[in-house]
Amino acid sequence: MNRLIARLCRRERSAVSLSRMDVRDLCAEALAGVLQRPGRSMLTALGTLLGVATFVTVLGLTATTSGQISKQFTELSATEVTVEDTASDVELAGDPFPAGAIERLRAVDGVVMAGVWWSAGQRSVSRLPAAEPARIDRLPVVSVSPGAVAVAHPELAAGRLFDDFHNRRAERVAVVGSAVAARFGIDQLDGRMAVFIDGVPFTVVGVLSKVERHAELMLSVLVPEQTVRQLWGLPGRGEPLRVTVETRLGAAQAVAAQAAVALRPDATERLKVIAPPDPRSLREAVSTDLNTLFLVLAAICLVIGAVGIANTTFVSVLERVPEIGLRRALGARGVHIAAQFLGESAVLGSLGGLVGTCLGIATVSGIAAMREWTAVVEPWTTLPAPLLGTVTGLLAGLYPALRASRIQPIDALQR
Repeated sequence: MNRLIARLCRRERSAVSLSRMDVRDLCAEALAGVLQRPGRSMLTALGTLLGVATFVTVLGLTATTSGQISKQFTELSATEVTVEDTASDVELAGDPFPAGAIERLRAVDGVVMAGVWWSAGQRSVSRLPAAEPARIDRLPVVSVSPGAVAVAHPELAAGRLFDDFHNRRAERVAVVGSAVAARFGIDQLDGRMAVFIDGVPFTVVGVLSKVERHAELMLSVLVPEQTVRQLWGLPGRGEPLRVTVETRLGAAQAVAAQAAVALRPDATERLKVIAPPDPRSLREAVSTDLNTLFLVLAAICLVIGAVGIANTTFVSVLERVPEIGLRRALGARGVHIAAQFLGESAVLGSLGGLVGTCLGIATVSGIAAMREWTAVVEPWTTLPAPLLGTVTGLLAGLYPALRASRIQPIDALQR
């Protein structure tokens, strides 16, 4: 008897076909669920939209700014060679750069300009010869030749730079930075503006507004090299003399190999040549660091967007419990309910990804245009971005869909 009842039950279960949902039905249900609440759908997709837009914008700006960093490095650091005197180390005496040394260096192929400079130390600087102690400042005084000043690529706020004539005659002239000029009230140069360095008067002939190299010059008083030699002599062993050289692009390594021989063919061992690092390796290192940093920031933005989708989808599940119960009572299985909510999340994520990608590209292009940069948007950033929105939507809707699939029809219909 029991066997007969079990057989009849199996026949009854086999006679009832399980409900099915194909891909077309799933897409239709997901799209209907999205369009049923357009306002909420827009707000839900906004999280993914902002996340993907931030992702594309950040990576696009990283690539763009990396190109600008590479350009600046190539134009400045990659074209500068420095030669230092190491006489204090090898116990050699005398002028490391005698007459004719700089001219020989300038004759080397690839050299654009070159000059000697060194620090003359901290000295008393004032506007009056017998100023009160409160009006006397201790400022760095830098001995520079006209060629060294030119290597710094200065921009003038007023006046002019001293030239070879001033240097050759050891004229007592000076050029100051804009901060120093403001400190001493030097607002115009009419031939009567002077400063006193250790009680010695110097006519201020120029005020710097900017330098592209050696930013410390902006806070210093620049005096011709020969003038410093005549007044205070060469520096002590703690401050070596330096020759700074600007080269043509790509010629820095070749110039560095010949600089010591050109300056002191009789004592190359006392000179230390500092060449710029390989621009390609430094550029790649900077780009890698920036990409890593901003990729983490973009990932954080995507996580925030995913949390927003998850919260909104979960609230939607709670509000649609009666609908879920009715579907379950009519034969829908738990997997169908889960697939429906996952489909809605995927649609919202895909829409947010598409719009976010367009917004990110537009943002990168707009910022690059305002800064007069060349916009760089990598294909590997833009092409997978919509798919990233889809994946974010699926992951965000996973937990709410799982909760929805576990709702029992009797419990749902009782609410």
